[in-house]
Amino acid sequence: MLEVRDLRISFRTEHGRVRAIDGVSFDVAESEILGVVGESGSGKTISLLAVMGLINDPNAVIEGSIKLRGRELIGLKASEMRKLRGREIAMIFQDPMTAMTPVYTIGWQIAEQIMVHERIGKKAALARAIDLLAEVNIPNPREAIERYPHQLSGGMRQRAVIAMALSCNPALLIADEPTTALDVTVQAQILDLIRKLRRVHKSAIVFITHDMGVIAETADRVMVMYSGRVVERGTKAEILLEPRHPYTKALLDSIPPLEGEKPRRLKSIPGSPPSLLDLPKGCSFGPRCPSRFDKCAEKPPLEGGAHAAACFLKAAP
Repeated sequence: MLEVRDLRISFRTEHGRVRAIDGVSFDVAESEILGVVGESGSGKTISLLAVMGLINDPNAVIEGSIKLRGRELIGLKASEMRKLRGREIAMIFQDPMTAMTPVYTIGWQIAEQIMVHERIGKKAALARAIDLLAEVNIPNPREAIERYPHQLSGGMRQRAVIAMALSCNPALLIADEPTTALDVTVQAQILDLIRKLRRVHKSAIVFITHDMGVIAETADRVMVMYSGRVVERGTKAEILLEPRHPYTKALLDSIPPLEGEKPRRLKSIPGSPPSLLDLPKGCSFGPRCPSRFDKCAEKPPLEGGAHAAACFLKAAP
């Protein structure tokens, strides 16, 4: 479905050229959910914005290959990319309030996308919008299409954004932390909805998050990112039960335990992610890694086959 090879994204700045993404490669198969996890600033969102063709900064330089069903997307004309967005590939943005236009009703915004990509009239498009809102469990969808975004709760707005993303049955759906601003109950409902939509529409899904608990609930395979690089990838079971990279282990250790003695203090990863303007030599996680040794002064390759890790520790083949 999606093949990304050696993706590199850099920006020209007054301080020189800054590389935000450094050689990221991954695949997404049909009906598969790929979880992309990492701290803020690790490169999760910008990698997928490149897939959507939504990096419009004139100072951006995008290199590598992004293929959707065998079609190269890098270098594609803007008019051709607009035909793909919404129809073949869609995105659920992190903040539904800013993802929707505040001066148009929910129903009109969904119907507009349908009319752009399909030869269908306004009445039929609005009827489909009602069906989509019902599918994502919004109460009274006939009334909801007349409401503006500010008239819905956070959870209902997120459902409306999901309905919009699914309006043309895209082959690939990118979900950018869609549960971050929601309470636990609504978050569980959204995750159930996304799994249901995968079953019904057979879409491939890329789920971007910093929450390992969400990964455990949704993903088939997992890609862990740090400072613009993939530091570990594997199946969900491999990543959660047999992590090979110290960063992945640290993310898992930071989750509060559900059983046993309650810790006096929750574990955290010391320090902060490095600035892209001043990345450390060798392993980017080195300054924060408790297992650092001399070899870490070199840049570790991502090795290990299906379950790969970019680490020189003996645990990582």
